[in-house]
Amino acid sequence: MNQIKWQKKALKQLRKIKNIQTRNRIYDAVDTLRHFPDCRNVKKLVDREEYRLRVGNWRVFFTADLNIIYIEEVKKRNETTY
Repeated sequence: MNQIKWQKKALKQLRKIKNIQTRNRIYDAVDTLRHFPDCRNVKKLVDREEYRLRVGNWRVFFTADLNIIYIEEVKKRNETTY
């Protein structure tokens, strides 16, 4: 089971989401990363060491190191997300 650590930037981005239901969905989806790599909606990004977790129109970018998952960013999906 992996440990999840949030970076300050990701927490700040998450706090800016006004819709509480969306925020809770993101929290729940990130909690499933404890069982990484046996997770749904996770994809490794091309030419990067990062992964992304898809939660509706939101993307959670993270890195995996041994048994620790570092949540780097939370962004709304648009043309410049990747």
